[in-house]
Amino acid sequence: MANSASAKKRARQAEVRRQNNMGMRSKFRTYVKKVIAAIRGNDKEGAKEAFKNAVPVIDTMAGKGIIHKNKAARHKSRLSARIKALSDTKA
Repeated sequence: MANSASAKKRARQAEVRRQNNMGMRSKFRTYVKKVIAAIRGNDKEGAKEAFKNAVPVIDTMAGKGIIHKNKAARHKSRLSARIKALSDTKA
């Protein structure tokens, strides 16, 4: 346990940041799951719309350091490829 006043404050700050990060990470996962659900439902337009809404959230998480920028790029790339493959199979 922290003993000095500054260490106690740092512990409080760390807990607040941890809670905020958990919430933001949950938001990130929710938006990605919405895209995946639309893809699994073979809903091309729904998937495109969900992806369009998810991209700014993914970029924000990378910008804030919640996830690594390469992880953000990987998620966007894979989701985009799955949406594109979905349209190829329907054609």
